Amino acid sequence: MAKRTCLSPAELRKALGPECERLVQDVAAAVNQAPDGAVIAGSEYQVRDLLARFRQTVYEKAVQMRADAAASAFSPGGPSERKKAPR
Repeated sequence: MAKRTCLSPAELRKALGPECERLVQDVAAAVNQAPDGAVIAGSEYQVRDLLARFRQTVYEKAVQMRADAAASAFSPGGPSERKKAPR
């Protein structure tokens, strides 16, 4: 059985740094731009959409990082886990 390639939460967190910072800035801007007395009505859908895009970005980045890690662990000339048939 092949060894599973795992994604490191710390590496993912580091890779998402710029996107996370942008999300925080955009959420704060949406809430701050909402009219007084109507903060929820004035920002809820914009924040929901920002979080939906971030969720997609996080998932895509995580899947890509795992695929990249698996590809870098692959050794075309390395040992095989399959048993060779006797000759």
